[in-house]
Formats: sequence, C-alpha cells, structure tokens
Amino acid sequence: MIAMITAYLLTGSNLGDREKQLEQAAAHIGLQAGRVTSHSSLYETAPWGKTDQPAFLNQALCITTDLSPQSLMATLLSIEQRMGRVRAERYGPRVIDIDILLYDQVVVEEDLLRIPHTELPFRRFALLPLAEIAGGCWHPNLRCSIDTLLQQCQDQSPVQRLG
Repeated sequence: MIAMITAYLLTGSNLGDREKQLEQAAAHIGLQAGRVTSHSSLYETAPWGKTDQPAFLNQALCITTDLSPQSLMATLLSIEQRMGRVRAERYGPRVIDIDILLYDQVVVEEDLLRIPHTELPFRRFALLPLAEIAGGCWHPNLRCSIDTLLQQCQDQSPVQRLG
C-alpha cells in the first residue's frame, strides 16, 4: 500500500475569469495530483513583486497525494502550462500559478524545488488562506505553526477574504 501524503498548495490568478481559473486548477489537481480534501475561501490580494498589474485571487488547497515532491511539482507545472500559463517575466501577470507550500513535514532543497516554499513566512497572501485551512500545521524548518507565522509576518499588503 502506498502512503498518502498531505500537501498544501496555493493557487493564484490575475488574468481572465480569475475565479473560474482557480476552479479549473482545483479540478485538474484533483484529477491528476491527488484528492483535494479542503480549500480556503477566495482572497483578493494586491500583486506582489511587480505591482503594476491586476489584483490576484488566491486560494489554498489541501490535497492527499501519493506523488513524490518532484512528481507533484512536475504535474502542477504541466497543469499550469495546459491552462495557458506563460512565464514571460518574473512576478508578472498569469492565468494560473500553483505553488507547493508544504509537503507533509518534508524538506526539499534542490535547484528547481524548495519545500516548504521559501517565501511562505514573508507573504501574507499565502499565509492567510493557508491559516484558514491549516493554522495549526507546523512549518518544518521554522518549528512554529502557520498561525504563528501569520502573526509574525511583516508583510502588510492588502489581502481581502471574499464572500
């Protein structure tokens, strides 16, 4: 029997029908990467890194998967590409973005893959939706909860829960 791993992802979109893009991404993830067991509310967030672009919608997803971290990342990149993601500029606008925030308590430090996501503690737009569904979850490197990281986060960018 293959062990199932719990992973937390962040989806984001700021082009086209943002809500539909996130719904489609979650559906693709459920079919190809693992079972989506919970999801956060939608959050409208200010663009980060490159501010002269439309606001994002973000949503955290919890999945159970039997994929390795590397296979999960390859699957997510494939989903992004099939949904029309173009990587034209760093932090630029995008139809869809899917990041692995946490993969159980596993730490991966490779050239093209870092888990937990290295920027998670510094990005309110990722911490807020993640805290909604996994506030008590432990960050394996920083040895504190997601709720604690959110309380300590210095990022004051606007993040508004929808609905």
